[in-house]
Amino acid sequence: MALRRQLIPWRAAGTRAEMRRNADEVVRDTGWVFNNQTGSSLTLDEFVKTGDAEVDIYLDRFGWNSIAGQSSVLEIGSGIGRMTSALSRKFSSVVATDVDAAFLERCRETVARFGRVNTLRTVHIADGSSISVSDNSVDAVFSYITLQHCKASDALRLTTEALRVVKPGGHIALNYRTWVPADVVLVPAGAVMRLLWRIPVAGQRLSQWRWSTRLGWQANRLDPRRVLALLQASNVQFDELVILHHPGRPQRSVTYNGNPVTQRDLDVANKSHWWLLARCH
Repeated sequence: MALRRQLIPWRAAGTRAEMRRNADEVVRDTGWVFNNQTGSSLTLDEFVKTGDAEVDIYLDRFGWNSIAGQSSVLEIGSGIGRMTSALSRKFSSVVATDVDAAFLERCRETVARFGRVNTLRTVHIADGSSISVSDNSVDAVFSYITLQHCKASDALRLTTEALRVVKPGGHIALNYRTWVPADVVLVPAGAVMRLLWRIPVAGQRLSQWRWSTRLGWQANRLDPRRVLALLQASNVQFDELVILHHPGRPQRSVTYNGNPVTQRDLDVANKSHWWLLARCH
């Protein structure tokens, strides 16, 4: 299977995660990959607590507290389980997916310590875009700070995969990154960095540094119109469809099947992020 350029730093971080003696070392060495946390004394417990807090916030903002409990959820981009642990306590079952198998091994360890591992299933997204889960098999799909780090085509494919695996009447909450003025510099610089990662030896080392990796992960920008156009072409039907974004971001008119899409402010959203929140037909 061909190695995707944008997956090189993920695989580098995955290798480091696999080689560390324990989860606390993994967090100190690669924790910034998942939520920008750094520090020589950072522990897995502290790392997971940041995920616990964010899961509580997002379930509240999405109105998902009422659908958890007896429902199942699939997480696209679980990493080493920062948010997965909380999801395993909130939902009856969790399917954790990621492009790196080593992350999924650590995810299981994390959930074993801080969540309910008996409810967890892990699925490796080996090709970066296909989820080996049956159609209409989960009640909800959640993805946070993942779809911006892959090629646009992979992010769009994963979007359609999310809608394939969710049950009729099920819910999705998918996080994307869109354009901001700084992207005039960030996007070209990210493209250059991904080319540098391909240089033998030096590129592999470069892909393990925090500053270069965060720059190189500027892999795509997806406007809501582009995502919705893909879904409309696929004839996906929604009972509810909402776009969530930062309160200070100007709203642009968005339609789906000729009807205006509801847009709402999300107080915890990054200025460059937006969410597709929907209940499928």
